[in-house]
Amino acid sequence: MDRLTSMEVFVRVAETGSFAAAAEAFGLSATMVANHVRALEARLGARLIERTTRRHHLTEIGAAYLERCRDVLAGAEAADRVADALRAVPQGTLRVTAPVSWGAHRLVPAIGAYMALYPAVRVELSLNDRVVDLAEEGFDVGIRSGRVGDEDLVARPLAPSRMHAVASPAYLAGRGTPAQPQDLAGHDLLAFAAWGPDHAWRFTRGTETAAVPVRGRMVCNNGQALLAAALAGMGVVVQADVLLDPAIADGRLVPLLPDWELPQRAIHLVRRREPRPSAKLRSFVDFLVERLG
Repeated sequence: MDRLTSMEVFVRVAETGSFAAAAEAFGLSATMVANHVRALEARLGARLIERTTRRHHLTEIGAAYLERCRDVLAGAEAADRVADALRAVPQGTLRVTAPVSWGAHRLVPAIGAYMALYPAVRVELSLNDRVVDLAEEGFDVGIRSGRVGDEDLVARPLAPSRMHAVASPAYLAGRGTPAQPQDLAGHDLLAFAAWGPDHAWRFTRGTETAAVPVRGRMVCNNGQALLAAALAGMGVVVQADVLLDPAIADGRLVPLLPDWELPQRAIHLVRRREPRPSAKLRSFVDFLVERLG
């Protein structure tokens, strides 16, 4: 039997002096009420209530136990109220993980706006380009780039990232500007390790398609580092608009193959499946979907 329920039943019996009254209050049979009391007595190894044909009264142990039961039940009710408050009002620490570039350029400004709306929420942000296990590493919510195949996660789509192929003016001056995707085979291609060793850049133009295997001499697991390599004239890189747009805008990088398109990269906000997510989690998810969806 549930010990807290048995305590509640025992307290009601002690306060009313009647098994029947406690049974009516809890919608139980008198036999079940007696079973709850017996379960406590068996656990304690002591009698709590002396029963006679005419009346019931608490034993010395029963009277002392009654006061402790009231304390325990009051503490349980207080704990329930705390949980209800956390579910009702966004507060506490929210742990968030995201890819480095997207997190730094897109997510951080959004977090700033969210925190202005919800001052009782503290955000811990971890930026990492690997796929993070939310449950294993204790994160409330994460941002995933690409397909989400984990059925244990609830995924909400955000605005996808557009991908660009770019190189620096100095690199192109020395190596020439590719006119077709196939021309990239003769260039230094900067590979993103997270996309795997057999990754290919896939271009489309109308009904035409072209796949360029990435067999670059430099492979890196960080988009910011690949951007730095491209700016240093080390080769051609494909990365998301959020990372490349500032350097394209000021002329430090040149977009290549303007007639061709690279696939957009899906971005999802993911959280673990919970029947009753906290107010901080609900509010953060809704805020990001509205702002960045």
